[in-house]
This record gives sequence, C-alpha cells and structure tokens, in this order.
Amino acid sequence: MIRAYRNHLSLADTDATIQGVEMTPGGGIPGEDPAHNYTAGLTGPVRRDSTPADQAHLPAQHPGIVPDQQGTHPDRHPAAGFQAGEDTRDGTATPGGGKQCPEFSCQPPAPDYTILKQTLTDGPAANRDMAYFYSLLFTAHPELRTMFPLAMDEQRRALSAALARCAWSMDNPQSLHEYLAELGQDHRKYGVQERHYQVFGETLANALRLLNGPAWDQEAVAAWHTAISHICSVMAAAAQDAASEPPWWVAEVIRHERRCPDLAVLTIRPSQPFPYQPGQYLSVQVLRWPRVWRNYSIANAPRADGTLDLHIRAIPGGQVSTALVQDTSAGDTLLLGPARGAMIAGQDSARDILCIAGGTGFAPIKAIIEGLAARQGRQAARRIRLFVGARRRPDLYDLADLARLESACARLEVVTALSDDPGARGRHGRVHDVVWQQASWQDCDVFVSGPPGMVRATLRVLAHRASDEHLHCDPPRGTTARLPA
Repeated sequence: MIRAYRNHLSLADTDATIQGVEMTPGGGIPGEDPAHNYTAGLTGPVRRDSTPADQAHLPAQHPGIVPDQQGTHPDRHPAAGFQAGEDTRDGTATPGGGKQCPEFSCQPPAPDYTILKQTLTDGPAANRDMAYFYSLLFTAHPELRTMFPLAMDEQRRALSAALARCAWSMDNPQSLHEYLAELGQDHRKYGVQERHYQVFGETLANALRLLNGPAWDQEAVAAWHTAISHICSVMAAAAQDAASEPPWWVAEVIRHERRCPDLAVLTIRPSQPFPYQPGQYLSVQVLRWPRVWRNYSIANAPRADGTLDLHIRAIPGGQVSTALVQDTSAGDTLLLGPARGAMIAGQDSARDILCIAGGTGFAPIKAIIEGLAARQGRQAARRIRLFVGARRRPDLYDLADLARLESACARLEVVTALSDDPGARGRHGRVHDVVWQQASWQDCDVFVSGPPGMVRATLRVLAHRASDEHLHCDPPRGTTARLPA
C-alpha cells in the first residue's frame, strides 16, 4: 500500500559519544580467495547462483520475549537495513527528529556520483549481490545473524533499494541528510550501536570490491569511501540525537473489529506517550514473528487517552498482517516503532484540501481530516474534498466514521467512487477517473494514499496540475531493511 505524501533493536549504550564514523581498513572481513569456501554453498564472488549462508535456518527467539530496552530515558518505564525513507518536503519535524544539516555544512565532499551508480546493480543481480554482502557479514560476524529475520529475501531487496536511493541522492545533500537521519533514528529499535556502522561500512566496501572486480579502481574506492563514511556518520549522529526517546513502545490491543474477512480495525494503547502527527505511520512487530516489522498508518488524530487506530488488511502470505487480522484479539501485546512519514497538513497553510484515498489508504487521510476538524475555530476553516475509492460498496469498510467526519467537519465533502458495483449509490468508476472529472485542485494541498496502482494513476492525473510543494504522498512502505547491528 502506498500512502500518498511520498522513501532498527534496542539501544544498548546511549552514553556513547558519536562524533562521526570514519571508515578505516581492516575489521576482519574475509578475503577474496575464490578457492576458499567462506560460507555454505558460496565460493567467492563468482558463484552468485549458490545458496548464501544468510538463508541458513537458525532457531527463532521465543515469541513472547520482549527485548531489553536499555538506555531509555530514566523517567520512562521499560517497554517492550535501511528502510525506504520519507521525504520531508514541508519541513515539518517528526517525533524524535535529528538535527537538520545547517547550511549543508555536513554535506560530504563530492564524490563521482556516476561511479556510485555504475557499481550498483539492479533487479535479480542486485538481490544476488546483497546475498553475497550478507554472507560476508555473517561469516565475519556470526553473532549478528540473530538480529535479522530468518527469511532474508525482503531484507536484501530493501537494502539494495536504500543503497540505490543514497547513490542517486548524493548530489542533493539536504534530502539525503533527512533520509539518513530518519533511518538512524529508526534503527535504534534493532539495537544498532555506533560500532555496528563501522562493521557495515567495511563489509559493504569489501563486497563491492569483490563483486566489481577490475572496475573497482581508485576512483571507485574514493567515491564509496566518502559515501559510506557520510551515510554512517549521519545515521549514528541522528541516533544519538534521539537517545532520550524510546527505541520502541509496548502497546496493548484493547479492541479488534473484523470489518471484512481480510480486514480489521485495531485500537491499541501504548504503555507510554506516543508522539506523532496526523498522517504519519508506525512500524509494528507481533510477538509471533520477532525481528519482522511492518508499517501501518495511524488512522486517528491524537486523543486524550493516547489510543491509536490501525486499519490492517491481511496480505496473502503476509506474516504480520495475517497475524494482526486473523490471530490477534483484545489483550494481546504489540511492539511499535516510532512515528515516521511526512504526509502532514501544515498548520500555517490556508489552502483548501483535496484528499484521494483507496482501500486502507483511507487511514492516514482520516487522521489528517480529524486533525483539521479539531482545529476548527482556532483558525480559518479550510474546505476539504475527500474522494474514497473501492470496488464494491461493502469494501467501504469505514462508512460510519465517514458520516461522523462529515458531521464533525462542516466544510468536508465526501465523494465515494465504486469501480465494480454499478447498482450501488454514489459515483461509478475508478477513483482517479472520478477525480479527473469532478475535482478541482487549483490552490489546494493534495494528499493521496492507497494501493500502488491507484496512487500511480492518480499522480498521472495530477501531473503538471499540482506542484510538488503541494502534492503529498508517501512512498510504498514495504519491509524495513536494517543495517547490520
């Protein structure tokens, strides 16, 4: 699911002073002797079709064990890769946000960006390269294997995508800094410590050297040395900036409503205050699947009782989503990562708002509208048009709350669009087509959220009609990849 306004273990030592991470030679990474079998089924970088060691079966930790949360703020009660990052186009600070790169003073010396891009592969080759990287990592540091999920396919894909984003963003230092800072803060829930960034950098550099062969010349070494040092330094510093906040929260499920066979609305209560802004999302881990986190939008504006609503659709084969929809009930415990995302309605804007939602993409849109409705009276009311798309009327799983929102927000207009239910009330057709026919987006802040195909189609409709500054949409939020810890 893409949320339109579109890009991790407990911190064990918060007293560490992080001034930056500089890559140095060494670190015990295995050499490149192709005759030596470093891992099961992997003989040097040329045998990319072999089974990497990072797929070896290891016993999972007990699903009921909550990780130790050391180094949290003394006033708080103990609670319980890389990830695609978030764009912060409106400059709104997120909870636990790191320091901004002042005047771009921390931008890295400019490497040859072309070399960074040329030394990374994509598609199936990228997945094989990441498998080789993790094989080197777990061979040299086998103690790190337990910090990763047993199935590594999604982890490898996410890390490859994050590296590509970094390589393509090195010439935009402010955007890269914001992305890396959020990654560094988020990786605290995995227990990533300062020393782990050194391990990651050395292993990645060694893997790239072995995989690129003769192409790994002095220019490539210099470019990646600069890039990796910058990546690690920004992430480590951001983690230190966020040390006063919990790496994760324990939450109790207090209500579980099955709205459809494959969809449930959960109301959860974190054990301590959970800071966020309407439109953001969080990551969730269920005790049945340790070390596996999935991102879900928060479906309500902040409440006095601190409870949060999550709209969860079970994905075929999805471990976390299926557990949340089918095997979760009131009284169960979840772990939550910090709020992330930049799909936020700025308080200083007087522009009208156009919201376009499909499926469970309605969740963040609902939170944004609730937040705006709560401000009525404190500022000039903003007209809101909400287009909600579904295939059939029963798929509009939150109609009661839609009606409640309309009564609570006098300037809200709700338009439903049904693509496969010709006999039902409301507009008919795909939501992006209905938006094209009926919506006015002039002088509007536009928020788009829903399945990837629907978001892409909507953005095509809005292309050249809404500026990037006023078009808000988060990228696909898949699995969370992490740096080695």
